Amino acid sequence: MPVVGMVGGGQLARMTAQAAIGLGATFRVLAGSDSESAALVTHDVAIGSHLSLDDVASFAAGCDVLTFDHEHVPGDILTALESSGVLVRPGSGALRFTQDKLAMRDWLTGIGVPCPRYAPVASVAEVETFTGGSWPVVLKAVSGGYDGKGVWVCSSAAEVAEVMSHGLSVLAEEFVPFRRELAALVARSPSGQGAAYPVVQTVQVDGICREVIAPAPGLSSRLAESAQAVALRIAAALDVTGLLAVELFETPGGGLLVNELAMRPHNSGHWTIEGARTSQFEQHLRAVLDLPLGSCAPAAAGGFTAMANLLGGTDPDIYDRYIHVMAADPAVKVHFYGKEARLGRKIGHVTIVGAPGEDVAAVRDRARRAASYLRWGTEEGD
Repeated sequence: MPVVGMVGGGQLARMTAQAAIGLGATFRVLAGSDSESAALVTHDVAIGSHLSLDDVASFAAGCDVLTFDHEHVPGDILTALESSGVLVRPGSGALRFTQDKLAMRDWLTGIGVPCPRYAPVASVAEVETFTGGSWPVVLKAVSGGYDGKGVWVCSSAAEVAEVMSHGLSVLAEEFVPFRRELAALVARSPSGQGAAYPVVQTVQVDGICREVIAPAPGLSSRLAESAQAVALRIAAALDVTGLLAVELFETPGGGLLVNELAMRPHNSGHWTIEGARTSQFEQHLRAVLDLPLGSCAPAAAGGFTAMANLLGGTDPDIYDRYIHVMAADPAVKVHFYGKEARLGRKIGHVTIVGAPGEDVAAVRDRARRAASYLRWGTEEGD
């Protein structure tokens, strides 16, 4: 097997390492420290900075293909690696559009993909002109944002001024009164093979994904196929190798708007570990190795899978609560990321694969109660 190197030592690399074992792939990680999530469980770990060309190039020298668990490797480092013959998947040309939101919006609208109305802005006056007196407005950092960071919903010029005072390069977007948020996760190999997972519903709280329901309840086959087709079209047009997650708004009128792109395993795909024939982590490895892609079908037809992110609470000692959750619902699957539990920090996730025909509300409630008990010691928390 070729050696796959993943830049970034977070939970996505940790779960990819688990998939590599079953696939028989040789897997290496470049982590910032030996205490990072993936470094705790991966045999071959290099310690270095993703911001250093020397560190990344040295790591890449021991790999046949390089991939990522985040989008923060600078573009000039990626192009330098490619120029020196390193196989970078996805490549710098595609990754640019996950690192620069303005470039992403310009490109998407240029090929006719529906997006929220937007404009680059450099002053409060320009934001006010953009709103046309209609508030709120969404400001987004052009680069560097993730997990709700770098996104501000502003209801007044004063709030805009506070954001602009930090000197960030931002763009303004219309506030979309969406019906719900969806995500379409697809994979694409260098050979051009594509595969699409069922479209899921995501639930965000304070900019952080808290819940995923697969497939999205009540989504028409027309909209589901449209979301998958848009994601596959974007992946092909950008020559993406690996996974592409496309976050979307479902509008009250029954349309779709593309919100964000990610070219890596994604929080909206964690449900696939138990809920799909091929997990997103195995699929990403298959794609970057140019192996035939696996089935994206649900593991059990006719049912729903619910994933709830586990955030840290006020008591970091969760082992006794872990025992309770496993005993209360033997079908619950709990994944910990090896992170110290701190209030509000994402430290794991729980997944429930519902029985065929089980009501989606019941499946969601089981996942929510498990995550709540692990966090707070009560099933009635948030």
